[in-house]
Amino acid sequence: MNHFQRILGYMRKAVQEFDLIHDGDRIAVGVSGGKDSVVLLTGLATLRKFIGIDYSLVAITLDPRFGGVDGEYGPVEDLCRELGVEYYILPTDIGQIVFDVRKEPNPCSLCARMRRGALHDAAKKYGCNVLALGHHFDDVVETFVMNLFNEGRVGCFAPKTWLSRKELWMIRPMVFAPEADIRRAAAQRQLPIVKSKCPADGHTSREDTKAFLAEKEKEQPGFKLRLFGALRRSGFDGWGFPDTEENTRKKGETLDEETV
Repeated sequence: MNHFQRILGYMRKAVQEFDLIHDGDRIAVGVSGGKDSVVLLTGLATLRKFIGIDYSLVAITLDPRFGGVDGEYGPVEDLCRELGVEYYILPTDIGQIVFDVRKEPNPCSLCARMRRGALHDAAKKYGCNVLALGHHFDDVVETFVMNLFNEGRVGCFAPKTWLSRKELWMIRPMVFAPEADIRRAAAQRQLPIVKSKCPADGHTSREDTKAFLAEKEKEQPGFKLRLFGALRRSGFDGWGFPDTEENTRKKGETLDEETV
């Protein structure tokens, strides 16, 4: 089975259903070096050859510099050269601020906000009008469940969002792609993966939710798909089906970047 072709199919479906990409778009791709972002970048670079939309790509890595040490992104740089994609590595102090200065007991929220803000600024700096992130099917379901049980609200991040203060579209082309398929595609294509050096990696609330969903999926096969279907039928946050909601840029969710 060609797992990478499956990923391309999922991405093409998302682009079409949610109207994610248009002719002339210059898309910044946030590349952490993990499997999700590397598959996203490779998928977008491959998709533009046959999807019939004329767009360009810029890969951007924000190096959090955990412990004050530069990350090693040479393999990602080689991949971008192979794909013919511009690549920029931007060193930051995010790791030191979150873990050494602030000593956050729950660091993920602050780290995510800082990374998003820096990515928005970098996308604009390099002349992009769209920012693509590597969230996948499992991220959608996990976020839906976390919002419901941790915050008591129904909703999720949107497939696309208009960031009004930055005049920037944020899109998530892999929302139909299960994490297992992404992992298999990365292995099949032998894509370079940079292991996270985050001290909190593997010890987060999301990991607890992932374990809960895995257990429910084992007990009730199709559990995650049913949750995903419920989110789509709700129509919240731009998740409606094409026949019930016009998924166009004019109907996209509009937010200030601080709230995304």
